[in-house]
Amino acid sequence: MSEVILHLTSGQGPEECRWVVAQLATAYAREARAHGVVCEVLEGAEDLPSSLLMRVSGDQAPAFIAGRVGTVLWIGDSPFRPGHNRRNWFVGVALAPELDLVPDLKAEDIDYQTLRASGPGGQHVNKTDSAVRATHRPTGLVATAQEQRSQHANRKLARLKLAMMIEEQRGASRDKARRSQWNLHQQLERGNPVRTYKGVRFTLKSAT
Repeated sequence: MSEVILHLTSGQGPEECRWVVAQLATAYAREARAHGVVCEVLEGAEDLPSSLLMRVSGDQAPAFIAGRVGTVLWIGDSPFRPGHNRRNWFVGVALAPELDLVPDLKAEDIDYQTLRASGPGGQHVNKTDSAVRATHRPTGLVATAQEQRSQHANRKLARLKLAMMIEEQRGASRDKARRSQWNLHQQLERGNPVRTYKGVRFTLKSAT
């Protein structure tokens, strides 16, 4: 079975773009069922997430994400500012890095600390010590995960978030044009969306 992690982000977009991120996650989960794969939110389950992570799993996962990674456009009236004249809202979708392919992320360089999960959070947040804080000693980067049911799953998620931060840090120092995951918070490519949705029902208009 294949498994892919997607990173959906509103970039530096306004509240409308965060709304689109949430709607897109729902749309991808719905579309995944029709393709025989599972698409579920790992982190960022709040109503208006600036970004979130989704796991796509199943034999057809690679085929499903083809054409769904890149810039996504939603065409519609702002659900928060009646009369606002902007109707095109962009969000970004990227592949999260594969942990084994991030050379700077060594298991022996990470310290894990367990802590009690606390809200606001996803439906699985509970009162047990299942949340995890991961610290990457060489860089001082810290990532926390609490969305998953088990401590083991949260450790894996925290490590993934560290990988994304490290990739971004390395990309920023190497070449601004090649920044990876977290760079999507700073800029999204307009003008060539891989998918376009429209209206309050978030209906797919076209796909490539």
